[in-house]
Amino acid sequence: MHRSSGKSRNSKTSSAPKQKISYEKKVDSAITEYAVQSLNWLRRAEFLMSAPKLNLCVEDTGYEIAFAGRSNAGKSSAINALTNQKQLARASKKPGRTQMINFFSLGNPNQRLVDLPGYGYAAVPEAMKIVWQKELENYLIHRQSLQGLVLLMDIRHPLQHFDVMMLEWAYSRKLFVHVLLTKSDKLNRGPANKALLEVKNALKKMKLDFSIQLFSSLNKQGLEELASIMGGRLNFTLDQNVQFDLDAIPEMSLEDDAEEVDFEDSEIENIQDETPNEAQ
Repeated sequence: MHRSSGKSRNSKTSSAPKQKISYEKKVDSAITEYAVQSLNWLRRAEFLMSAPKLNLCVEDTGYEIAFAGRSNAGKSSAINALTNQKQLARASKKPGRTQMINFFSLGNPNQRLVDLPGYGYAAVPEAMKIVWQKELENYLIHRQSLQGLVLLMDIRHPLQHFDVMMLEWAYSRKLFVHVLLTKSDKLNRGPANKALLEVKNALKKMKLDFSIQLFSSLNKQGLEELASIMGGRLNFTLDQNVQFDLDAIPEMSLEDDAEEVDFEDSEIENIQDETPNEAQ
């Protein structure tokens, strides 16, 4: 009597090594090329001027995008990483060093990056803080060439009071906002993605349709994505003759990253946010 081996007819098929199915989304090569060339273009950034108040700013023509955020959110490091220049925006171990509106041209004066004074913590007299706040409000409300904001938030402390105020101002002015959750290297991948999702959901609840991404100046995470956003909003057109190697960007050192001050949770909670509305 023939005994069954216990194996199914398809035993050979089932024992064969299974092919791995990749569910990774294919990246559009044109988008990648645009990001790389945008990075190359942003390397042309040069300091243009600093202004203590709106009426002393660069002529209000062309296009500009402003970087805003708390004093310890990593603004200077982000601008330096994006432009591949370590000292373009000077990072300081003392939060609040950026005391003026700083303009950087991108090959021509009608395409600009703007570094705004940081808020929330600054070792300066109260009267000076009030002046900064008033001038920031004037800039955000009256600047016609302002296309939008890159709003930086430390991924460990997102959506502080000032951040929400900036989001609401931008919405009221119909400006775009691209949120950078900075210092993403401080968290493991899982917690970082969780924080990203939580902020996305919070923006949806506020009915704010703004873009958002993870970003790290230290390991260059999110650099291409940010460059694409900047290029599109500043009217950069693709130049097929530009050659640029992303790997040529030098890694930011731990020493450079240390220039952007970190605070512990307890210190953050003790820092009082001050908004331009409160200054009036």
